[in-house]
Amino acid sequence: MSTEENKALLRRTYEAVNQGNLTAFFNLFTPDFVLHNGSMTIQGLEAFKQLEAMLLAALPDIHYTVEDLVAEGDKVAVRLTVTGTHRGVFLGISPTGKHTTVTETAISRIVGGKIAEHWSETDMLGLLQQLGVIPPPGQPGE
Repeated sequence: MSTEENKALLRRTYEAVNQGNLTAFFNLFTPDFVLHNGSMTIQGLEAFKQLEAMLLAALPDIHYTVEDLVAEGDKVAVRLTVTGTHRGVFLGISPTGKHTTVTETAISRIVGGKIAEHWSETDMLGLLQQLGVIPPPGQPGE
């Protein structure tokens, strides 16, 4: 696939989630897909589906805005803004009802027109601060 086709594939993944079309979303990944996010590694599409179900239960209105896409060879880098409202348990944190906005940067490797591997870094500190779990800079702890 060309770099432009690879970029279009990545854009389709985020559009599918934004539209709530998880069938279309998961069809864009290989069965042996591997996710690397921070210190966590998820292997296999079925395990990834479970992680996404947890995320969507916690942030049911999650929305991805693609800010930048850069491709070279079989890899696509993306810079995202991710928004959502905390309505379900997330990482053991009870729902707060707070609307959150964080950034994410990721690189995906494309094989045969599908995403085979994905490395991402999400602003978890910013998310935890917005949820009130960690005080923002310059604020005293509780």
